[in-house]
Amino acid sequence: MSLFVAICDDDKAVCGALENTLIEIFTELKVDYEIDVYFDSEIFVEKNVKGKNMLYNIVFLDILFAENSINGIEAGQLIRNNFHDNEVSIVYISSEQAYAMKLFDIRPLHFLIKPLTREAVERVIQTYLRFNDNRQGELVYKIGHDIYKIKTNDIVYVQSIKRKLIIYLKNGNTVSFYGTLKDVYTQQLMKFDFMMVHAAYAVNYDYIDVIKADKIALFGNFLQLPISQRKMKDVRERYYAIMKRRREM
Repeated sequence: MSLFVAICDDDKAVCGALENTLIEIFTELKVDYEIDVYFDSEIFVEKNVKGKNMLYNIVFLDILFAENSINGIEAGQLIRNNFHDNEVSIVYISSEQAYAMKLFDIRPLHFLIKPLTREAVERVIQTYLRFNDNRQGELVYKIGHDIYKIKTNDIVYVQSIKRKLIIYLKNGNTVSFYGTLKDVYTQQLMKFDFMMVHAAYAVNYDYIDVIKADKIALFGNFLQLPISQRKMKDVRERYYAIMKRRREM
């Protein structure tokens, strides 16, 4: 996993200390990373939020900035309004505990009190990794000489028709390329909690509503995919194993 992290705080000493702490943690955990530091909330919002160019997995965001600047709560609201999901994990940092309850609607990953400790920052990173290690990834595929990638948590299911694979995305679009479902599943999708329910179908666990006797019903639509008879036992065992592991996170 490669993490893209932003630190946004007008206190340069806090930014420097946090950046060094993160470098130590990522190095010890053997996690690839890139860290960008912003001392100005206006620049952070203009560059990453208003233009909808957010590249970061985690944003460490101070709450109070200079007068007339966008504060951390406003920046968090803009992130949530412009990116209609929780893919950007926001970690608020402040010297004031009283702000914690004001952040409920923004759904931050965590709220840290200054001065920041190595232990507190590492707990945040470990929490992020636990929740995202099996749910976020990329499916890489080729069309001709061109290489493409899709976020696995955008994929609802993959269908195989002869040698062609059709990817059904949560936004309703589809993508097609040539390959074998068995290879794509074992080499890429299995580790991100996909389930091979049939020789022709691999389904993302996150989009399964109900497992019936011989079918899987998906959230948000009336589509039901068949479970092959020889996979029925394996499908149920894998489903409950994924559920159990996530509940223990």
